[in-house]
Amino acid sequence: MRLRTSRTLSAAALGLALTGLGAVPAVAAPASAAPTAATQHAWTAYDGSQQEGAANQAFLKAVLKSVAEKRAAHPDAAAAVTITYDPSGAPSFQSQIANAASVWNSSVSNVKLSAGGSGSDFSYREGNDSRGSYASTDGHGSGFVFLDYAQNEEYSSNRVVAHETGHVLGLPDDYSGPCGELMSGGGPGTSCTNDRPNSTEISEVNSLWANGIAGAMKAANIR
Repeated sequence: MRLRTSRTLSAAALGLALTGLGAVPAVAAPASAAPTAATQHAWTAYDGSQQEGAANQAFLKAVLKSVAEKRAAHPDAAAAVTITYDPSGAPSFQSQIANAASVWNSSVSNVKLSAGGSGSDFSYREGNDSRGSYASTDGHGSGFVFLDYAQNEEYSSNRVVAHETGHVLGLPDDYSGPCGELMSGGGPGTSCTNDRPNSTEISEVNSLWANGIAGAMKAANIR
């Protein structure tokens, strides 16, 4: 649940679109080092930005494109939208990823998350990054959620992963919100352990995906 640092970067110029629990990192190159409690992060308060909103849209667009391509190849598939994810790149967070999928699947009805392997609609990755956790797209239609070790020690790990997964379903950040709002991310502080969306967030996701892929793209203003 990363909080935005004071510097401003252009994700478009870098060919990356990233959205986290509070920051848009300069690069999306997760390290493979083992977790360490000694890793120190310097986060400052963040209340959102236009750049963050654009990153949310870019990540959602990548996921929608992936799902749409698969559904086009299998037109007889069930009407309900299923988004597949590959958790293999984040072995340290298997329980938190499973929890996030369970939380969202038990909360919303018009879209579901399902574990898969290579070729899934998005994947999870882990590592050390002083800018924290984030959802990202590489600009080529591939989406992933990066989970930072130290941040997941400082904040509730279940909340971090469930929050980042909320971006997959189309929800933006709202750092000024209360702890009961999942997408408020790190705004309420490290004592907040809520890992479930509130009724408004549930309604927003169900509304976004009410009419399948086409409906979600229209609701998200994506062409």
